[in-house]
Amino acid sequence: MGMQTDPQADRLGFTPGQVVQEFGWDDDVDDELREAIEEITGGELVDEDYDDVTDGVIVWWRSDDGDLADMLVDALTVLDDGGAVWLFTRKPGRSGHVGHDEIQEAATTAGLHAMTTFAVASDWSATQLANRGRGR
Repeated sequence: MGMQTDPQADRLGFTPGQVVQEFGWDDDVDDELREAIEEITGGELVDEDYDDVTDGVIVWWRSDDGDLADMLVDALTVLDDGGAVWLFTRKPGRSGHVGHDEIQEAATTAGLHAMTTFAVASDWSATQLANRGRGR
């Protein structure tokens, strides 16, 4: 693919210099997508143990990974206010697929709201989770 930026990765809205934290990495993640994000931000994705402030979060998630709401709450721990949260789930028909209702429910529990979903890689869909806005 050369140094072309990935149009799917571009849709995630990350920008150079941002720190993006990755959760749920496993052998099945899409390496091209990961590399495309790193190319956009100009730095490596940081792992689950990173405890400084982050600008964005990506979560790879499969149906047997446990409690999605708990994972999302963890993912928000060091995320800057207004930072992007992207949930990558297996596409319909793929093993480990998570239904939109389940995503919506977990997001709500974590104080988030599921927004747009689109195909982001051959086996993965991306769903943007937006902060509901903190009540005062």
